[in-house]
Amino acid sequence: MGDLPAVDTNRLQNLWDDREAARLADHPLELLRYRSNLLGADLRITNFGGGNTSSKIDLIDRVTGRQLRVLAVKGSGGDLRSITAAGFALLHQEMLEQLVPRYRGEAHEDEMVDLYPLCAANGNRVAASIDTPLHALLPFAHIDHLHPDSAIAVAASANGERKLQEFNARYDRRLVWVPWQRPGFELAMMIRRAVAANPGCDGLVLASHGLFTWGDTQQECYANSIRTIDQIGEFVEEHARRRRQPLFGGPSSQGAVGDPETAAAQILPQLRGRLCSTRRVIAHWDRSPDALTFAGSNWAADLCRMGTSCPDHFLRTRISPLFLPSWSELDARLDQYRREYADYYRAHAQPDSPRLRDANPSVVVIPGLGIFGFGKDKREARITTEFFVNAIHVMAGATALADHGPDDDRGGFHNYTALPRREAFRIEYWALEEAKLQRQPPEKALSRRIALIAGGGSGIGREVAIQMASLGAHVIVADRNTAGAADAWAEAQAASSAEMGMAAMIDLTSQPSIDAAVRSSILQFGGVDIVVNTAAIFPEMTGAATEGIWAQTLQINVTANHLLADAVGRVMKQQGIPASIVLTGSANAVVPKQGSEPYDVSKAALNHLIRELAVGLGPLVRVNGIAPATVVSGSMMFPRDRVLASLRKYAIEFDESATTETLRAQLAEFYARRTITRRPILPSDCARAIVWLAGDDSAKTTGHIIPVDGGLPDAFLR
Repeated sequence: MGDLPAVDTNRLQNLWDDREAARLADHPLELLRYRSNLLGADLRITNFGGGNTSSKIDLIDRVTGRQLRVLAVKGSGGDLRSITAAGFALLHQEMLEQLVPRYRGEAHEDEMVDLYPLCAANGNRVAASIDTPLHALLPFAHIDHLHPDSAIAVAASANGERKLQEFNARYDRRLVWVPWQRPGFELAMMIRRAVAANPGCDGLVLASHGLFTWGDTQQECYANSIRTIDQIGEFVEEHARRRRQPLFGGPSSQGAVGDPETAAAQILPQLRGRLCSTRRVIAHWDRSPDALTFAGSNWAADLCRMGTSCPDHFLRTRISPLFLPSWSELDARLDQYRREYADYYRAHAQPDSPRLRDANPSVVVIPGLGIFGFGKDKREARITTEFFVNAIHVMAGATALADHGPDDDRGGFHNYTALPRREAFRIEYWALEEAKLQRQPPEKALSRRIALIAGGGSGIGREVAIQMASLGAHVIVADRNTAGAADAWAEAQAASSAEMGMAAMIDLTSQPSIDAAVRSSILQFGGVDIVVNTAAIFPEMTGAATEGIWAQTLQINVTANHLLADAVGRVMKQQGIPASIVLTGSANAVVPKQGSEPYDVSKAALNHLIRELAVGLGPLVRVNGIAPATVVSGSMMFPRDRVLASLRKYAIEFDESATTETLRAQLAEFYARRTITRRPILPSDCARAIVWLAGDDSAKTTGHIIPVDGGLPDAFLR
C-alpha cells in the first residue's frame, strides 16, 4: 500500500501509541494483540465478539528449527477488546494456501473446516475461526475484518454498491463491493478474485456483512481501518443531515407508559416468564435515547419484522425481535412469533440441520420503554441488547442513505435490506455454528436463576451468597447493613462476575423496603427465582420478656418472613415458572428453654408458617426451611458481649484479649459437645442445606424443615 499520511479522523480517536508499539516490536504476536485491543475498545468499530484480525508473521518451527510463515488470526469465539496473545490461532500459511486446489466448491465448503486444525503451527490448539481463509488467501501482511455500524449501513442498503462508488469518489478511496456470501471458503475465494481484479484497492465492503481493510505494517493496518470507518461514518452522517427527516419516520402515537421504571417492574416478571417456556433467561433493559427513539417510532414494527442484516447481529438477536405495541397483546404476539419462527425453521431445514432451538425471541421492543434483551446470563442479555442497538444504528444509516434512485427500496424498506431468510437460516443453523455452541462449557447447577438473599451481609446468608454465586446464580445480597451486603457481594463475585449480582438494602420490618429490594431484582435481572431469608434476632433479656421484646421478636422472626414471602410470591406467580423460598428456623423451635421464650416461640411459629406458605404458594413455589443448632461463627446474633456472657454462664475459661472470632469458636466447641457428631455448626454447613433446598435436586421437597444441628437429641421430632 505504501506510506500513508498521519491518521486524520473526525469521529474516532487514534489510540496508537508509538512508544508501546516500539516496546512490542520484537514480539509480533503481542503487537497483533495490541492492535486488536485498540480496535475492540470502541463499539463503533466492532461489536463484542465480532470481527477478526490477523497478521502473517515469521516464527521458528519448534520441530525443524527453520523459519516458518504463520498466519495468526483471532480464534473462534474470541473478543478483540479482551483477547490476549494466547487467543490467536497459529496456522502454516503455506499449508492454508495449498487448500485452494483441494476446494471442491460451495456445496462442499464445510469439509474445509476439518482441515484447518491440520494446518496448526507449533502445536497451537486455538480453534480456527470460520473466517480464517478470508485472511489467509489475501496477499496482505496485516488484515482487519470489522463490523462498524456505518459500514454495515452501506452494506445493508439497497443502493449500497452505488453509494460505495459515491464514497470512493468523495474521499478518493478504492473500496471494492463484494456481494453477499456466507462466511467461509467460498467467500474467501470471492474476495481473493475481487482484490486481484482491482489492483491498488484499499478495502472491501461485504454486502450485509462488514468491512475488510489491510496494511503492510501493524500500524498501517490500524490507521487504514480507523480512517476508513471514520470516513464512512462521516459519509452516512452527511446523508442524514441532508435528508432532514425524522428518524425512523418520526415518533408514533404509541408508548405512553407513565413512570418507565414502574411499568418495567410490572411487566418484566410476566415477560421473562413467558420467554422461559423452553429454558430460563435473564433480562437486560436498555432505555438509552437510541433504544427509546427506535421503539417509539412509526417504522419500528416494520423494521423489527424485517430483522437484522449482519450475521454477527442476528446470531445474538435471533432472526428478528418481537415488537410489542401494547402489553395486552403479549400472549397473542408471542404465540405468533413462535409460529412464524417454527415456519421459518421448517421452510429451510435440511435433513442434516440441527434441531429447532428455542423459538422465543431474545429481543423485545416496547414503545415507551425501549429494548429488553434476554440471555443465559446478565452478560449475554446485555450483549444481545447492545447488538440490537448496533442493528438500530445500521437501520438508521441505511435509511439515511436512501436517495430515491432506481435501486432504492428494491427488496428493502426505505432502503434498508435485511438478510434473506434462507441465508439467515444457513448461518443460524450452520453445522459450524452448532459445533461452536457444543464447545461451550456445561452450565452450572444454579445458572439462569435469580436469588434474593435477605440477611446476606453476614453469617449464614453471606455463605449462601458465596455458594450460590459459585453455582452460577445471579445473586442479590440484601441486608439492613448495606456495608455488610456490599462486602459480602464483593466476596461472592470473586466466584462469579461483577454483572451477576449486586448488593441491596432491605429492612424486613418495612414493607416498602421489601418491595424496593424485590423491584431492584426485577429491574436488574428480570424477576426472582429463589428467595432466602437468614435474618433474625435473638433478644437479650435480663428477666422476663417485656411486651416490647415479644412484639419485636415476632415481628422480625415471623411477620417479616410472611411479608417477604408475600411480596416475592406475587412476582413468582407472575413469572409462572418453578421457584423456591427457603427460610431459616432453629432447633429452639422444638426444644423448650428458659430465658429465650420469645425467640423459641417465634421459631416454632416460623416452622408452621413454612408449612402454610408451602400449601398456599404450591405447586409453583416450593417453601422449605432449615433448623440449625446454635451457629456462633460469623453470626450477628453473637456479638462479643453475648459471647462473653455465654462463656461465663457455662464457666468456660477464656482469654479476655482474644479476638471475637476466637471466642466464638471456643463457645461453638462447647455447644458441639452436646451433639451426636461433636462438631460445631458452621455457616457453610447451613448454607449447603439451603442451596440444596433452593435448587432442582430437591424439586419434590416442600413444606419441610431440615435440621442442621449435628444431631441434637433434644431436637428430635416427636
